[in-house]
Amino acid sequence: MKNPPSSPTLPPQGEGSLRPLSRRERARVRARPIALYSLLAILLYFALRNAPLTEIWGTLQKLHLWQILALLTLNVVIYILVTLRWWLIVRAEKKDVSFLHLLSTRVAVFGVSYFTFGPQVGGEPLQVLYLQRSYGMTYTRATSTVVMDKLLEFLANLVLLGIGLMAIVQADIFSNGPNPFASLVVLLALLLWTPIHIILLYHGKYPISAILRKFSNNKFVRFVAASERLAGTFCRRHLWALVLAIFISAFAALGMVFEFFCITFFLGIHLSFWQIIAAWMAGWLAFLVPLPGGLGALEASQVFAFGAFGVSAVLAIGVTLLIRARDLLIGGLGLLLAGRSFKK
Repeated sequence: MKNPPSSPTLPPQGEGSLRPLSRRERARVRARPIALYSLLAILLYFALRNAPLTEIWGTLQKLHLWQILALLTLNVVIYILVTLRWWLIVRAEKKDVSFLHLLSTRVAVFGVSYFTFGPQVGGEPLQVLYLQRSYGMTYTRATSTVVMDKLLEFLANLVLLGIGLMAIVQADIFSNGPNPFASLVVLLALLLWTPIHIILLYHGKYPISAILRKFSNNKFVRFVAASERLAGTFCRRHLWALVLAIFISAFAALGMVFEFFCITFFLGIHLSFWQIIAAWMAGWLAFLVPLPGGLGALEASQVFAFGAFGVSAVLAIGVTLLIRARDLLIGGLGLLLAGRSFKK
């Protein structure tokens, strides 16, 4: 006796992936990659529209092949160090995290941040999205790793800021600027803030949020407080990972400064140590301007800084052209990687 044909069964609740997509949903799925790549193309267009591509190519042709390869290698090392810092933070909670995948995500983050308005931020949600999709981490835990990573980056930048301010005073860019003693006090304060802040976090003290809460308790202040609590939890649970991440962050920061030294040396610009640091600091501050890639601000900062040291505007622009070439190369690659991540 033949068994009656079994009737089709509905998928259990929670398994909606077996349900046929409606026409509107299919259209939405098809339109998503088109809209994504259109947005990325628009960002790339606005970034390249004002980029002096011909001048960049002319500047690159003046360099020897080994010099170009040296700069590329140095940037690879810097991105490896930056990724290694984040990898140590994530690996403290997730042992099977892939370093190479994190590296591609960091490049994608730079691409999104570089080509959008803002002071070199904006791509961090990609980091959270990757950890959620690839390792099933909750939004809170994934966000906490990014918060800790940005905190260490911010602390390293504070040290660089202190050294840069010291360099600006020592190089005497502003003839009526503050005296060296005042700049030394600022430098020491910034250098000491890093270890003091981490020690306070380790002991469950949250100084920044405590200060901000004296003035307000809005969403921003609550976000800062949550970030500090997450950072404090990481400090207490994974102290050695934190110490190693701090050293790696410092080496990455030194690598960026060393790259600037190499650029000026390759272009035949010979200045004192403090003068080079001051010029680098002027360019670093230009990237804080809320424009994609600091367009215009970077060029103006370098012409002004190098001009104060008697360097011609032609050589100063040459420095910015090499910086632009580096950022456009890495940023363009980052946009491609970001598009692939969103498509997945």
